[in-house]
Amino acid sequence: MKKYLYFFVLIFFFQCTSDVEKKTSGFDSKQAKETLNFAVAQYKKMIPSVPDSLLPRNTEPYGKLRFVKTWDWTSGFYAGTLWNLYDYTKDDFLKKEAIKRNGLLEKEKHNGSSHDLGFMLYCSFGNGLRVAKMEGYEAILKTGAQTLSGRFNKKIGCIKSWDWAKQWQFPVIVDNMMNLEYLFWATKMTGDSSYYHQAVSHANHTIANHYRPDFSTYHVVDYDTLTGQILEKKTLQGYSDESDWARGQAWGLYGFTMMYRETKDKKYLNHAGKIVEFIFSHPNMPEDLVPYWDFDAPDIPNAPRDASAAAIVASALLELKNYVNKKSGLAYFSKAEKILQSLSSEKYLAKLGENNNFILKHSVGNLPAKSEINTPINYADYYFVEALLR
Repeated sequence: MKKYLYFFVLIFFFQCTSDVEKKTSGFDSKQAKETLNFAVAQYKKMIPSVPDSLLPRNTEPYGKLRFVKTWDWTSGFYAGTLWNLYDYTKDDFLKKEAIKRNGLLEKEKHNGSSHDLGFMLYCSFGNGLRVAKMEGYEAILKTGAQTLSGRFNKKIGCIKSWDWAKQWQFPVIVDNMMNLEYLFWATKMTGDSSYYHQAVSHANHTIANHYRPDFSTYHVVDYDTLTGQILEKKTLQGYSDESDWARGQAWGLYGFTMMYRETKDKKYLNHAGKIVEFIFSHPNMPEDLVPYWDFDAPDIPNAPRDASAAAIVASALLELKNYVNKKSGLAYFSKAEKILQSLSSEKYLAKLGENNNFILKHSVGNLPAKSEINTPINYADYYFVEALLR
């Protein structure tokens, strides 16, 4: 029944596209700048509260700021946000803090146990290299890319995601699409095309094996290390294995948009477009376009929203609009604009000095594990700032 309803709404989506394009949310560059200025002020207030050896991730249920060590998969987002805010302001106070935090993260270039080196290193050192041409950052990134490449399995054609999940042989999560950009960078900087081929192979296997006929995605696909065959498909952080976990859909959209940018292969562009259709045609997408943590959560409309998923989608749409025809581009821009307007409203945007100085409220990390529910999270801020800059 769910799939029939989806296709009915999909038809309605296409019928309404022209009207949507004509109506913008009213969120303009002036409001984007005002929100960015607020973000700068918030992070300046956060900086003094961050211990020298740790990095801020989220707010604990009892209200205190939660810090993590550098091996945490989210460790690079704080520095990445600082670099993006420095790019916007050229404020040396932000730059100094970003450099300090990157100093902590450098050792992760040798961390062969994590597939998330793109999040950890490319968001931090990559942005530092991009906006400030920091000396030494290129070498650090090259080493980290080589480490990440070591997790690629030729038999399976993918980069392994988790080492800790002993119940699976070779788990690959849709989130891993986000780390492929780092490999494309490595090919450009080193001339070694093996990084490029690994990224393409991983993306192709993700299209083939993660995605359902309606272009929603599973979270995890587990492979047999001897045969390369699929063992099972799961959705660990969603409501159920067959449900549509919101952030997973967002990771896929962002990842395949990036894949088209780096390869110009239209199958990635087409796939990204189909993901857009799925997300915005879903009957459980709220009017403000900030999705519930899972589109199939049983307690909708009382289910928690996920501002992080919305921010990732908005940033992806603001890139994707550049690769499609004018009609589709205007529709994508309009949706991104509405998301940013929603996230900049009192419902989701913190007040100055509150929210432990994170920018956004109401994200969800892993609800089934009772972790990070209805809380600020550092990656929500990162992609929100990126979207505002875009």
